[in-house]
Amino acid sequence: MNVDGEKYRTIWLADNGVTVEIIDQTKFPFTFETVQLRTMAQAAHAIRVMQVRGAPLIGATAAYGVALAMHEDPSDVSLLAACTVLLETRPTAINLNWALERCRKSLIKVPPQNRAEAAYALANEICDEDIAINLSIGMHGMELIAALAKTKRPGEPINILTHCNAGWLATVDWGTATAPIYMAHDGGIPVHVWVDETRPRNQGAFLTAWELGHHGVPHTVIADNAGGHLMQHGEVDIVITGTDRTTATGDVCNKIGTYLKALAAKDNNVPFYVALPSPTIDFSLSDGVRDIPIEERNGDEVSWITGRMASGALETVQIVAEGSEVGNPAFDVTPAHLVTGLITERGVLDANRQAIAHAFPERVKKSA
Repeated sequence: MNVDGEKYRTIWLADNGVTVEIIDQTKFPFTFETVQLRTMAQAAHAIRVMQVRGAPLIGATAAYGVALAMHEDPSDVSLLAACTVLLETRPTAINLNWALERCRKSLIKVPPQNRAEAAYALANEICDEDIAINLSIGMHGMELIAALAKTKRPGEPINILTHCNAGWLATVDWGTATAPIYMAHDGGIPVHVWVDETRPRNQGAFLTAWELGHHGVPHTVIADNAGGHLMQHGEVDIVITGTDRTTATGDVCNKIGTYLKALAAKDNNVPFYVALPSPTIDFSLSDGVRDIPIEERNGDEVSWITGRMASGALETVQIVAEGSEVGNPAFDVTPAHLVTGLITERGVLDANRQAIAHAFPERVKKSA
């Protein structure tokens, strides 16, 4: 995607072909900085502290983390240890486990002397696949937006509400929920995006708004609790979010607050779509509320916030009363019956077991 006219991916190899470079997303929206990852431990740290985030990008970073480990020590012990350490960084996003299992099963068959080269090739392949998947998601999702545009007066924008960041910063490129938006915008369809701030880490205000702005897409940042009000007054035409894990039955796990948007959308007859690459589907699970592990993050993310002062300096300030306990579940689960459809690389699917299995029969067979 474009950053002021310059094309970027979120993760790439340095010129030496070994070091991995990423955009440090903890610095947004105030600073654009890149970071070099030279070891598996640094890749694990980048995932854990959310220098990289978003299910597809977490998986890609983990794959490069394995490659860095194989460059340092290509033994079986090193391979298994790297997969174990990286898997423990974030518990909810299924792409992490998917990428690591793919690396482990593929590389264990490769002679140690060839593993580093094979690991980098596999990580590159995972990244290229993610871009291709997101392009396809974008094309299928754009058809939904184009259909809505036909119901509008000439020049009237389609108002799209999104939650968290499922943009190109959450993937290798294009994004999931934003891919249809970028394609519609670039194709001349007027769009306007309501960007939920997405407390407590503000991925909407910090990340989605940043990338939409740098690509020239009209948008407005709103408080998380404003979405229902806008829907009641006919100011939202469609909701599109991403997901970190989707069950075989169509339950979707996404950033905390997504469930409330789905409830509001259902009450106001606003279509609620979830854009997802197939690696985020966990065919081993049927009940998302019961079975998907929900990451509980540090309460400081709720009680403290970083912003730019009038002087231009960045400061972190406390916003919760001293002595109050703070809870911080990072995700919630939206049951399938609240989901209008799943926008995948193989088309827009109903959120149920039959439709998902029909679209991805090879995944069902592997999980059986």
